[in-house]
Amino acid sequence: MSTKYPRPHPGREYVLTLSCPDSSGLVHAVSGFLVRNSGNILESQQFDDRLQGRFFMRVHFDVSDPSADLKILRYRFGPVAEAYRISWTLRDASTPTRTLIMVSRFGHCLNDLLFRARTGSLNIEIPAIVSNHRDFEELARTYGIPFHHVPVTRDTKAEAEARLLELVRELDIDLVVLARYMQILSDDLCKELEGRAINIHHSFLPSFKGAKPYDQAYDRGVKLVGATAHYVTPELDEGQIIEQDVVRVDHSLDPGELVTVGRDVEAQVLAHAVKWHSESRVMADGNRTVVFR
Repeated sequence: MSTKYPRPHPGREYVLTLSCPDSSGLVHAVSGFLVRNSGNILESQQFDDRLQGRFFMRVHFDVSDPSADLKILRYRFGPVAEAYRISWTLRDASTPTRTLIMVSRFGHCLNDLLFRARTGSLNIEIPAIVSNHRDFEELARTYGIPFHHVPVTRDTKAEAEARLLELVRELDIDLVVLARYMQILSDDLCKELEGRAINIHHSFLPSFKGAKPYDQAYDRGVKLVGATAHYVTPELDEGQIIEQDVVRVDHSLDPGELVTVGRDVEAQVLAHAVKWHSESRVMADGNRTVVFR
């Protein structure tokens, strides 16, 4: 299927992300590395966290020297990183993020991600969909994506999580997306997927937990419906926040209409988080994130 979205040139465009203690000469050092390697900056963003004394940077660049491939560039950046105590990643900007999507019985986020990936607005590749129910098996089939039904009960939870990790390793998965997957992951699994698993959940003020949160929201007359996308950690729904959004509502909406509004904002927030992560725009800063949009 053709796409309207331009793709980076394979083997020519790269994204460098880095964080390190703040010190003078950092930008000059990175710029010098690019100059020495025929690099041309296409996009550059930086953030100086003065409270923590840390510096963050993302540079999207291309190279005109065909011999300066990813392996060579990584090797040549090594001394720069060592000199400034830099934590860094360097990747080919054209390489799609291999993404495994997990879902239960609410398919709005799954459907949205599949459509965005198909039309090219997300630079991701989806090798598998995993679900504890079969509701979206046919949807996966229409997109030509393998569907794995992995039931979860109290007695089979460990076995189900072992199967998930098996798929992550077999399929060389970069990112796991919980697209309304209604199971709590174990602490061990959360630690295994640290920094590469994203969850989405509704956000209400006040907070409504348990069954039928939108009915609870209706009963309390909420004026805002929102959603939060965050990284998965052992602390339930406490991972670093990547994206949030809200939509104003009023008394005229019944619980069903609140659900519709909520699903729309959930899908959009999750799509933003997946896009930014897949483009190396999200960097952890303790309990927070730096997001170069």
